Amino acid sequence: MPDTDRFRLSDRSPRFRPRPQVRSLWGCLLFFPAILACLLVPIQAGAATEQDWIVTAKLKFLFGSHTSYEFGNPYSPYQVPLSRLEFPLNTIWAGFEVRRNLGRLSAGFEYLASLADQETDHFRDSDWDDDADPSRLSIFGETQCRVRPSFQLRADVDLQIADLVGLPEGFILRPLVGYRWQHLAFMAHDGTQYVYGSAGEVLSSEWLPGNTISFQQDWCALFGGLRLGYTWNRASWPHRLTVLGQADMGPVWGYNLDRHLLRGGDRATREYTQGLAWHTSLGLELGLTEHLSLGVEGDYLGMETTGVHKLTFYDLGFRFSNGVRAWSQQSSISVKLTYGF
Repeated sequence: MPDTDRFRLSDRSPRFRPRPQVRSLWGCLLFFPAILACLLVPIQAGAATEQDWIVTAKLKFLFGSHTSYEFGNPYSPYQVPLSRLEFPLNTIWAGFEVRRNLGRLSAGFEYLASLADQETDHFRDSDWDDDADPSRLSIFGETQCRVRPSFQLRADVDLQIADLVGLPEGFILRPLVGYRWQHLAFMAHDGTQYVYGSAGEVLSSEWLPGNTISFQQDWCALFGGLRLGYTWNRASWPHRLTVLGQADMGPVWGYNLDRHLLRGGDRATREYTQGLAWHTSLGLELGLTEHLSLGVEGDYLGMETTGVHKLTFYDLGFRFSNGVRAWSQQSSISVKLTYGF
């Protein structure tokens, strides 16, 4: 039996200090007031652009996407992974972006929310808990998965420098800084769990009706990068044609909470992780009128983190870092309708 004193929860433990990561997560929110201040600053005389405000309605379709976590065995033979949980993220989101042009500088804020009552494909739960053969998949579960109310925020500031580096009129070259925050929530339900033998045969299966796992994950990422594009202005229709790409990367902090609802007691699994996020996008925008544009954009966001796993059961628990990993891959296509004034 393990020493239970070793597993007693204490944020003062030198082996486990989640609080700095949580403070970093919430510290990212301090960026919001700065962006809102930029949006509300009056445009100085001589610095105004033709379209000082740009408002965009956006519909985003995620495909081939997931958010996942895994952890290893804290005891011998220390196999990695010991358990892996994969939550599909093939969902539809809707929201808006507001952008303020301030001469060379522009500041933007985006909010997207998941549409209600979406099934997101199959959730998968895999275990490698055979210590005699740690590479063997011993348990596998697959259930339906529903996204619960989720949202994502993005705020950034960029600066147009195309003319400063000698690029011709029409080019867009904008270094940018900003951050992203995602709150993702899922409910796994109605599925089957399989137990495998040493030869890979199914020894038993169990139908799991109703809700089985409640899961939520928060991602907070600071980023820096570059926007690059070109705008063709035309006298006839279409009035404008803009191609715009973006690439950025930066540190990301993750926190997730997993509750296995079929297990009795107040039991929760948490991961506190940090790592790197990277993002690319490419979009095309067509000017329908002088002020109205229609656009389409492809987008990829990847996040890879490692950290600490904490399991709590009432006032007891344990934590470790062996093989603890949380990651997400998000591919999407967005349709946008933009009005500038």
